[in-house]
Amino acid sequence: MPPSHAEDHGGGTSLRDVILGGQDGLVNMLGIALGVVSAGGSTHILIATGLAASVTESISMGAVAYTSFGSVRDFYLAQRRREEEEIESAPDVERREIRDIYAAKGFEGQLLEDVVSTITAKRDTWVDTMMDEELHLQPVEQRSLLESAAVVTVATIIGHLIPLAPFTVLSQTPAIVVAIALSAIALFGVGVYSAKTLVGDWRKSGAQMLVIGLGAAAIGFLIGTLFHTAGG
Repeated sequence: MPPSHAEDHGGGTSLRDVILGGQDGLVNMLGIALGVVSAGGSTHILIATGLAASVTESISMGAVAYTSFGSVRDFYLAQRRREEEEIESAPDVERREIRDIYAAKGFEGQLLEDVVSTITAKRDTWVDTMMDEELHLQPVEQRSLLESAAVVTVATIIGHLIPLAPFTVLSQTPAIVVAIALSAIALFGVGVYSAKTLVGDWRKSGAQMLVIGLGAAAIGFLIGTLFHTAGG
């Protein structure tokens, strides 16, 4: 969730959205490709299935992102209303909570009283402080919801196209090899970028993303093989 102050720390949120959509689209499409090929399906069927899945799932993922983060916003607003009611009905209790919060931070004496008086002098500042310092909740703006949904949607489409693209120019066997290689590079790259952007060891993060992604796609291959064996 974006912070309430002016400094921009939104990179982590955008990266989360890219990983959410991109990894989901890539893994699903690679799983579909492996499953269709192992089940003896044609390249034409694979491309048609892949494009259909790309459109429907990207829209679905964008909608899920919007509603999911929207529920976070609704929770924030509900908690904010509760804080406003508590300040209205029990101002002394809420003022004491502000004093306890800043006393725990090391403020004392007249300085502590001045801080409490300044914060509680304005209702919005008082509520904002309670939301941030007591409940550790940050607001989610409508624009952030739309941006998040858009990023997830686009990332899901791109994720689908990475393993699907080789099948449009190559025959099945080399296309599978290229699709797995491209997917592995993309997954490892996202893991590395995540570690570099946020925190963690880039090698571990890249390898973890690679193993999880290819492992999930391998399930599609196994399912396709079982169907092919059963059909044979």
